[in-house]
Amino acid sequence: MDWKIETFNYKLNMYIDSWMGPRDERVQGWLLLDNYPPTFALTVMYLLIVCMGPKYMRHRHPVSCRGLLLVYNLGLTILPYMFYEMVSAVWHGDFNLFCQDTHSAGETDTKIINFMDTFFYILRKNNHQITFLHIYHHASMLNIWWFVMNWVPCGHSYFGASLNSFIHVLMYSYYGLSAVPALRPYLWWKKYITQVQLIQFFLTMSQTICAVIWPCDFPRGWLYFQIFYVVTLIALFSNFYIQTYKKHLVSSSEWLCCFIERPCEWGDTHRNHYTQESEGGLNLEYCYNPNCRTYLLYVMLLGEKG
Repeated sequence: MDWKIETFNYKLNMYIDSWMGPRDERVQGWLLLDNYPPTFALTVMYLLIVCMGPKYMRHRHPVSCRGLLLVYNLGLTILPYMFYEMVSAVWHGDFNLFCQDTHSAGETDTKIINFMDTFFYILRKNNHQITFLHIYHHASMLNIWWFVMNWVPCGHSYFGASLNSFIHVLMYSYYGLSAVPALRPYLWWKKYITQVQLIQFFLTMSQTICAVIWPCDFPRGWLYFQIFYVVTLIALFSNFYIQTYKKHLVSSSEWLCCFIERPCEWGDTHRNHYTQESEGGLNLEYCYNPNCRTYLLYVMLLGEKG
């Protein structure tokens, strides 16, 4: 059985290498990097757990995981060390901001650990947090970084990886602190993490475009792929930001507007007139106003009479 697996891995590696070119010898022997099937299998297992986990927990009580969450999230704040190491390598290695070839120090990877985010969501029955963006980002990044670590584990890849390490420090610090209920009222900066992530994506894409304009000895195909992938992240994270922090407020205002709005019976010349009507024991004043926000504010301020 073992020889069949080895034969399969050998043939698959030969096919991938014929397509991608020679691998970087500096990462040979690193955990999970020699053969692709383990990474693919982990991805399939992850997707199966995402699919079946919520069904398994449907009729079960949510698991708190509070202590484990605190240790896990704060434990991932070791990423400042990774950020420091990468920035130090850049500072002392005479890196070129616009385009850096692959003859430089390597990087590290923690993408498998991030699968635990989803597993905690499932155990705590926070299924609303298991979005397409969440699954797409986690499942794709593990596979992408298998290829990155094997073929371009350094060079121009350093910029996005360094920014990502810094962002993850902010993100997991927030998640760790939010595991303590007494601290939640003071954690006001959640939406700014998404804003900083979007800034990270725009900076990474801009720096990648620079390498296309002023090329060096870094594979151009990787640059095009990175631009494409970052564009998908910008689109998905922007949609998440709008749905989470913007659309909720707008939709609430629209619902209230529809609740109090009446058809205009006087025509355009009486657009600024108002009328009174008893509704639910309250005297409401409203007028026809095409500006929903202004109209709603007027009613909220003047609607209730003694």
